[in-house]
Amino acid sequence: MRRSKGLIRGMVGKYVRISIPYGLGRLEVELPDERVEVLRSRHMPVVKDLEHEVLTRLENPISSPPLSRMVSEVSKMLIIVPDNTRACPTKEILPPLLKCTEKANPRVDIEILIATGLHKPVTGEELVELLGREVIESYFVENHKASEEERLTKLPKRTSFNTPIEVNKKVLTSDLVLGVGLIEPHFFAGYSGGRKSLLPGVAGANAIFNNHGYKMIASPKARSGVLSGNPVHEDMVEFMEMTKLDFIVNVMVDERKRVSGVFVGDPIEAHLAGVRELDKYVKVRFREEADIVITSNGGYPLDRNIYQAVKGMDTAALVVREGGVIVIASECRDGLGGHEHFLRLVRGTANPDEVLERIREMEPIHDQWEAQILARVLKKARVIVVTDRMSHETLRDLHLIGAKNLDEALEIAYNIVGKDVRITCIPEGPYVIPMKH
Repeated sequence: MRRSKGLIRGMVGKYVRISIPYGLGRLEVELPDERVEVLRSRHMPVVKDLEHEVLTRLENPISSPPLSRMVSEVSKMLIIVPDNTRACPTKEILPPLLKCTEKANPRVDIEILIATGLHKPVTGEELVELLGREVIESYFVENHKASEEERLTKLPKRTSFNTPIEVNKKVLTSDLVLGVGLIEPHFFAGYSGGRKSLLPGVAGANAIFNNHGYKMIASPKARSGVLSGNPVHEDMVEFMEMTKLDFIVNVMVDERKRVSGVFVGDPIEAHLAGVRELDKYVKVRFREEADIVITSNGGYPLDRNIYQAVKGMDTAALVVREGGVIVIASECRDGLGGHEHFLRLVRGTANPDEVLERIREMEPIHDQWEAQILARVLKKARVIVVTDRMSHETLRDLHLIGAKNLDEALEIAYNIVGKDVRITCIPEGPYVIPMKH
């Protein structure tokens, strides 16, 4: 555990020590007790025996027949799983899921499709970390590739949001399609999980571009914690209903990535049940906007690249005042994480408005949604990224300020807004949903 001490020079009184996730470890910061507000999720229950819980839920699903009955007469089953940027315990969920399936129908042909969306494929040791060696050696596993036309089925219809129905061929050629996922706050889809297994997970690039388009992201309803009236979410649901997702196994996790709940069954009803349960813990009230907001990107794996770190910045932007400073601890062990388009969209612009103008002129283009949300954040506040793994020159190209540790980051922040300031700390970053009192 790394610690930052003596951060507020010249101040006396009581201090509170706060621990912040960073990569696989944590950083610590001491802040003056009377000036800091800490926003955390409420304590979540922990599932003691995940295998037993999954097997129980599979036989007692929400608004659906048991999986054993659904799989008993099928010959081909597709399991869609999230990629390695999500904290979903896929490696622990798959064994009981596969056990249940093969017990009910030993002849079923099972394939596993990794829902990469437009992210890079998961290969090598990362694939082993994601799924486990036994699964890789026993089943056909494939990364979805959204830009490869030959892998897609295109239907002659669109959603009411004009999203083309383009999806991985395996979805429509399988007798049963099951989605494994994580339900957590999502900065423009409202929540992850459920329908996101299909769009963007295994959809064609054109479908993803439209769903993540400039106007969709610009909607004031396209925000964390919002489903009703959220065009991104509603479009995803329509896309799912026009393609195929029969059953889901979704989980929620606590701040230590331990499973807190398992939601199994109908893709809409089971997902909404998970959202309702999650809201009890992650929607937290704050008193007032802060001059400085200190946060994280939730630690590994979500903080593995700067592209994903925009999620934590966006959470902090809900709490920071106009002209304030966001300090985000994000290891960024993978740097850009293969998102070079994200950098190209921002590099060379003079200000956030110019970034937005570029997107409007150039869309559709890879990573535009992340650049759009980054620009929205930067229009409100300066952003300092604490990382000892990523080039600070690249951060400058993204209009971000690099710092090697929290000490340095807070000194920079004080130079911008002064030392007699209000500070809010959101240790879990994008895993909470701040709500104004």
